[in-house]
Amino acid sequence: MDSAEYERKIAARFATFDQDGSGFIDREDFSAAAKAVLAEFGTAARSEKGQAVFGGAEAFWQGMAGIADVDGDQRVSREEFITGAAKRLRDNPHRFAEIARPFLRAVIAVADEDGLGATPTAAARVLRVLGTAPELAEQVARGLDTDGDGRISEDEILAAFAGYCGVEAPDA
Repeated sequence: MDSAEYERKIAARFATFDQDGSGFIDREDFSAAAKAVLAEFGTAARSEKGQAVFGGAEAFWQGMAGIADVDGDQRVSREEFITGAAKRLRDNPHRFAEIARPFLRAVIAVADEDGLGATPTAAARVLRVLGTAPELAEQVARGLDTDGDGRISEDEILAAFAGYCGVEAPDA
Protein backbone atom coordinates (compact mmCIF):
# COMPACT_ATOMS: atom_id res chain seq x y z
CA MET A 1 0.00 0.00 0.00
CA ASP A 2 1.45 3.35 -1.00
CA SER A 3 1.60 6.27 1.43
CA ALA A 4 -1.36 8.09 -0.18
CA GLU A 5 -3.54 4.99 0.20
CA TYR A 6 -2.36 4.53 3.78
CA GLU A 7 -3.13 8.18 4.63
CA ARG A 8 -6.58 7.86 3.06
CA LYS A 9 -7.35 4.79 5.14
CA ILE A 10 -6.07 6.44 8.32
CA ALA A 11 -8.33 9.43 7.58
CA ALA A 12 -11.26 7.02 7.21
CA ARG A 13 -10.39 5.41 10.56
CA PHE A 14 -10.27 8.85 12.18
CA ALA A 15 -13.68 9.71 10.74
CA THR A 16 -15.07 6.44 12.13
CA PHE A 17 -14.05 7.42 15.64
CA ASP A 18 -15.08 11.08 15.21
CA GLN A 19 -18.79 10.24 15.50
CA ASP A 20 -19.98 13.86 15.65
CA GLY A 21 -17.73 15.15 12.86
CA SER A 22 -16.15 17.82 15.09
CA GLY A 23 -12.66 17.19 13.78
CA PHE A 24 -11.63 15.70 17.13
CA ILE A 25 -12.10 12.36 18.82
CA ASP A 26 -13.27 12.83 22.38
CA ARG A 27 -15.18 11.13 25.18
CA GLU A 28 -18.48 12.33 23.71
CA ASP A 29 -17.79 10.42 20.46
CA PHE A 30 -17.52 7.19 22.44
CA SER A 31 -20.59 8.06 24.50
CA ALA A 32 -22.52 8.82 21.30
CA ALA A 33 -21.50 5.45 19.85
CA ALA A 34 -22.70 3.71 23.01
CA LYS A 35 -26.02 5.58 22.93
CA ALA A 36 -26.54 4.76 19.25
CA VAL A 37 -25.97 1.03 19.79
CA LEU A 38 -28.27 0.93 22.81
CA ALA A 39 -31.01 2.84 20.96
CA GLU A 40 -30.75 0.52 17.95
CA PHE A 41 -31.41 -2.53 20.11
CA GLY A 42 -33.84 -0.89 22.54
CA THR A 43 -31.53 -1.49 25.48
CA ALA A 44 -31.88 0.80 28.48
CA ALA A 45 -28.78 2.74 29.45
CA ARG A 46 -29.37 1.89 33.12
CA SER A 47 -29.61 -1.85 32.45
CA GLU A 48 -26.68 -4.17 33.11
CA LYS A 49 -25.98 -4.46 29.39
CA GLY A 50 -26.34 -0.70 28.92
CA GLN A 51 -23.93 0.03 31.73
CA ALA A 52 -21.46 -2.45 30.24
CA VAL A 53 -21.62 -0.65 26.89
CA PHE A 54 -21.03 2.74 28.51
CA GLY A 55 -18.23 1.31 30.68
CA GLY A 56 -16.65 -0.27 27.61
CA ALA A 57 -16.93 2.99 25.69
CA GLU A 58 -15.23 4.85 28.54
CA ALA A 59 -12.45 2.26 28.70
CA PHE A 60 -12.01 2.53 24.94
CA TRP A 61 -11.83 6.33 25.17
CA GLN A 62 -9.30 6.15 28.00
CA GLY A 63 -7.15 3.78 25.94
CA MET A 64 -7.38 6.00 22.87
CA ALA A 65 -6.59 9.14 24.88
CA GLY A 66 -3.70 7.39 26.58
CA ILE A 67 -1.95 6.64 23.31
CA ALA A 68 -2.94 9.64 21.22
CA ASP A 69 -3.88 12.70 23.32
CA VAL A 70 -0.39 14.15 23.34
CA ASP A 71 -1.32 17.63 24.60
CA GLY A 72 -3.66 16.35 27.33
CA ASP A 73 -6.67 18.44 26.25
CA GLN A 74 -9.03 15.44 26.47
CA ARG A 75 -9.52 15.25 22.73
CA VAL A 76 -7.55 13.70 19.89
CA SER A 77 -6.92 15.81 16.81
CA ARG A 78 -6.44 14.25 13.40
CA GLU A 79 -2.70 14.96 13.67
CA GLU A 80 -2.50 13.35 17.12
CA PHE A 81 -4.40 10.37 15.75
CA ILE A 82 -2.01 10.02 12.83
CA THR A 83 1.12 10.39 14.93
CA GLY A 84 -0.08 8.50 18.00
CA ALA A 85 -2.83 6.01 17.31
CA ALA A 86 -2.01 5.36 13.66
CA LYS A 87 1.58 4.45 14.50
CA ARG A 88 0.33 1.93 17.04
CA LEU A 89 -2.31 0.72 14.60
CA ARG A 90 0.37 0.09 12.01
CA ASP A 91 2.89 -1.40 14.45
CA ASN A 92 0.57 -3.66 16.42
CA PRO A 93 -3.12 -3.55 15.48
CA HIS A 94 -3.96 -6.49 17.77
CA ARG A 95 -2.61 -4.72 20.83
CA PHE A 96 -4.48 -1.57 19.82
CA ALA A 97 -7.65 -3.61 19.39
CA GLU A 98 -7.32 -4.81 22.98
CA ILE A 99 -8.28 -1.34 24.21
CA ALA A 100 -11.59 -1.83 22.42
CA ARG A 101 -12.25 -5.30 23.89
CA PRO A 102 -14.57 -4.19 26.76
CA PHE A 103 -16.66 -2.09 24.36
CA LEU A 104 -16.79 -4.78 21.68
CA ARG A 105 -17.69 -7.46 24.26
CA ALA A 106 -20.53 -5.29 25.60
CA VAL A 107 -21.81 -4.45 22.11
CA ILE A 108 -21.85 -8.14 21.18
CA ALA A 109 -23.91 -8.84 24.31
CA VAL A 110 -26.43 -6.15 23.33
CA ALA A 111 -26.59 -7.40 19.75
CA ASP A 112 -27.16 -10.98 20.98
CA GLU A 113 -30.93 -10.83 20.96
CA ASP A 114 -31.65 -14.52 21.43
CA GLY A 115 -28.92 -15.58 23.85
CA LEU A 116 -27.10 -17.62 21.21
CA GLY A 117 -24.61 -14.97 20.07
CA ALA A 118 -24.71 -11.97 17.77
CA THR A 119 -25.71 -12.72 14.19
CA PRO A 120 -24.26 -11.06 11.10
CA THR A 121 -27.61 -9.27 10.70
CA ALA A 122 -27.28 -7.79 14.21
CA ALA A 123 -23.64 -6.88 13.53
CA ALA A 124 -24.71 -5.05 10.37
CA ARG A 125 -27.17 -3.04 12.46
CA VAL A 126 -24.32 -2.05 14.81
CA LEU A 127 -22.07 -1.08 11.91
CA ARG A 128 -24.83 1.04 10.34
CA VAL A 129 -25.57 3.00 13.52
CA LEU A 130 -21.84 3.64 13.89
CA GLY A 131 -21.71 5.21 10.44
CA THR A 132 -20.96 2.43 7.98
CA ALA A 133 -22.81 2.63 4.67
CA PRO A 134 -25.65 0.05 4.66
CA GLU A 135 -24.42 -1.95 1.67
CA LEU A 136 -20.91 -2.15 3.12
CA ALA A 137 -22.23 -2.94 6.61
CA GLU A 138 -23.98 -6.06 5.30
CA GLN A 139 -20.88 -7.24 3.46
CA VAL A 140 -18.53 -6.60 6.39
CA ALA A 141 -20.91 -8.19 8.90
CA ARG A 142 -21.14 -11.40 6.88
CA GLY A 143 -17.33 -11.52 6.80
CA LEU A 144 -17.12 -11.31 10.60
CA ASP A 145 -18.44 -14.85 10.98
CA THR A 146 -15.14 -16.44 10.03
CA ASP A 147 -16.01 -19.91 11.34
CA GLY A 148 -19.35 -19.99 9.49
CA ASP A 149 -21.47 -20.88 12.52
CA GLY A 150 -23.92 -18.01 11.96
CA ARG A 151 -22.78 -16.18 15.10
CA ILE A 152 -20.05 -13.65 15.77
CA SER A 153 -17.77 -14.34 18.71
CA GLU A 154 -15.68 -11.89 20.69
CA ASP A 155 -12.53 -13.34 19.12
CA GLU A 156 -13.95 -12.92 15.62
CA ILE A 157 -14.93 -9.29 16.20
CA LEU A 158 -11.63 -8.48 17.89
CA ALA A 159 -9.64 -9.99 15.01
CA ALA A 160 -11.75 -8.07 12.49
CA PHE A 161 -11.33 -4.83 14.45
CA ALA A 162 -7.56 -5.35 14.57
CA GLY A 163 -7.55 -5.92 10.81
CA TYR A 164 -9.60 -2.77 10.26
CA CYS A 165 -7.39 -0.76 12.59
CA GLY A 166 -4.33 -2.16 10.87
CA VAL A 167 -5.74 -0.59 7.69
CA GLU A 168 -5.66 -3.90 5.86
CA ALA A 169 -9.43 -4.25 5.64
CA PRO A 170 -11.73 -2.46 3.21
CA ASP A 171 -13.15 0.83 4.35
CA ALA A 172 -16.16 0.38 6.60
